[in-house]
Amino acid sequence: MVFNFVEFPFNNHILKSTLMAKAEKKPAKRSSSKIDDLSVNTENGAAQFLTTNQGLKINDNNNSLKAGERGPTLLEDFILREKTTHFDHERIPERIVHARGSGAHGIFKLYESLDKYTKAAFLNDTSAETPVFVRFSTVAGSRGSSDLARDVRGFAVKFYTSEGNYDLVGNNMPVFFIQDAIKFPDLVHAVKPEPHHEMPQAASAHDTFWDFNSLMPESMHMIMWAMSDRALPRSFRMMEGFGVHTFRFINSKNESCFVKFHWKPLLGVHSIAWDEAQNISGKDPDFHRRDLWEAIEAGNFPEWELGLQIIPEADEFKYSFDLLDPTKLIPEELIPVMRVGKMTLNRNPDNFFAETEQVAFHPGHIVPGIDFSNDPLLQGRLFSYTDTQLSRLGGPNFHEIPINRPLSPVHNNQRDGHMRQTINTSRTNYHPNSISEGSPMQAKAAEGGFVSHAERIDAVKVRERSKSFFDHFSQATMFFKSQSKPEQQHLIDAFTFELGKVEKVYIRERMLGLLTQVDKTLAEKVAGALGLPLPKAPEKPINHGVSADANENDTEPIKVKPVLEKSAALSMEGTVKDTVKTRKVAFLVANGVKDASLDKMKNALLDNGATVKLISLKQGAITTEGGNQITVDGSFLTDASVLYDAVYIPEGKKSISALMTEPNSIHFVNEAYKHCKAIGTGADGVAFLQETFVKEVGLENMNIEGAGVVTDGNADKFIGCIAAHRFWNREDFRKVPA
Repeated sequence: MVFNFVEFPFNNHILKSTLMAKAEKKPAKRSSSKIDDLSVNTENGAAQFLTTNQGLKINDNNNSLKAGERGPTLLEDFILREKTTHFDHERIPERIVHARGSGAHGIFKLYESLDKYTKAAFLNDTSAETPVFVRFSTVAGSRGSSDLARDVRGFAVKFYTSEGNYDLVGNNMPVFFIQDAIKFPDLVHAVKPEPHHEMPQAASAHDTFWDFNSLMPESMHMIMWAMSDRALPRSFRMMEGFGVHTFRFINSKNESCFVKFHWKPLLGVHSIAWDEAQNISGKDPDFHRRDLWEAIEAGNFPEWELGLQIIPEADEFKYSFDLLDPTKLIPEELIPVMRVGKMTLNRNPDNFFAETEQVAFHPGHIVPGIDFSNDPLLQGRLFSYTDTQLSRLGGPNFHEIPINRPLSPVHNNQRDGHMRQTINTSRTNYHPNSISEGSPMQAKAAEGGFVSHAERIDAVKVRERSKSFFDHFSQATMFFKSQSKPEQQHLIDAFTFELGKVEKVYIRERMLGLLTQVDKTLAEKVAGALGLPLPKAPEKPINHGVSADANENDTEPIKVKPVLEKSAALSMEGTVKDTVKTRKVAFLVANGVKDASLDKMKNALLDNGATVKLISLKQGAITTEGGNQITVDGSFLTDASVLYDAVYIPEGKKSISALMTEPNSIHFVNEAYKHCKAIGTGADGVAFLQETFVKEVGLENMNIEGAGVVTDGNADKFIGCIAAHRFWNREDFRKVPA
């Protein structure tokens, strides 16, 4: 039995470098044919009009064709289809986005029936265990890039239900950069390595990305998330997941409601520091992949609860934001998240390529009881995902690859094609037929047949965007104000780092102008760090969200008062901090380590679910004070503090003396202190700490709550410090020599 996961072509798609071919000034000899001349790309010439690949000038490159400004996207939008089709086929065989991923098998178990909201069988039967395959991923980087890039993380779940496969294809952030799918190729092209030199890999700190976003104010909310600590998760097991879009539930009475999907990790939501992330990329670029694999192999199965925000149809227009706008979230203070079931990942793949790499996700893989909204980003994704698989997996039969096969039977009249595996024996491959007595036949709704929600549509075909989408700053402001002080400082540092890598000053200035609309203090601090004056106002957007013929007085964005000033759910400060399960603790040891000190703390940590690794001056074995031989797990050459959640120095004067002579052991602790991790030792270890930066802040203050350094060997204190995750107040000491 196989399950599968990931791929979110509308997250942070690979930015396919736009071809910047320069026409030769003097070709050696070429035909004078006008048709032949059309092959010369003169992109660097004078101002040009956008056209389709057939040369048709485009009037609106910002909005897909919809039935009314809030209506569904129309299949006849040949511009959207051409643009997306070309984009989807730009990369083979890697995924265009979400190329680097890790997957795992598991099960989903429902707490209580949701038949009040949906007729989906797997959300009605509390006795069933639905198999799942989950794929986590980074978005912008290639398959060979680091796990630790500052990036959105894909969070895709394939449910193998009794009614067919259902794919919940989302991210670890609840919103996205753009509002309309027609802009997705532009976004990904901008974030991918720059086309002239293919740099930087898996990084957004470069001109093209910030040029695009500085001209697209709608990206500001997502930019705040991407620059926050959410873009640097401690582990896949410690990050939230979101469906991003608003979907529909349909119950057996054909009643509809809107729904937002959430995944809540039971270990809490935790991040790492940016300096730490950069170091991990060098020490272990497979850090997240290894963490997931090792946790499952050790029986520490990752768990998430499925959460739902249910919005009655009558409340569709109740809020100041639009439910169809993918750059907006619904604050949990307005609509609490109901936790309705638990997903447990309990088995690693047997073969990475066959499962994790070949798994094919698609937001259009749904079951009766779940349906779509008219979110214009979602509408475009419904076309793009299948189209992408045709190139990536070689043809239309990718559903027959084992990891993609549903558990429910498949009967239809589709035949042949590349890599066909099913051997059909029926004479008929059409419907209706009488030779096969009408089989396979249509299923009535009562028999489980899928029926689309009957939403009334009466609208004019337009390339426009609803004005309810024109608020780009209120939720960005709410997000920033909701962060704790350390999280706000990390945002300031992230903007400073990213914009500091941008070469063109006018792009930096344009972004600073947009930041003034989010929070003046944020903008001032970033401007100061960049050595630039703060713009008085942002630049006026160029034809954003409107066609080329729009009235200049009818442009966006608009100012809207935030629906809430703060939302506690947007900060990680209040997340779960009562467990050390699966946390990795490095014990620094050498010959002469005291047996009782080592064993007492090690056993206490293991009893609470943590993992302990012994790090010494060299690999092999050490001899304890009591004469026991202990094999160590690594040396200072093979290990680093950034790979651990905490550091402990057991007692033993001989061991401590040996560690004090090794500069790498001092660096190990300094770096752990710099990254705000828990540090522990006993009475003998105080002498060691005196050789580190810890002495600069005064060891006499280290045993108080909130300091994160324990010097009396108290196991309960140390475990409590590890559970707290980080002590960000230490970042005030920015002189740590590590």
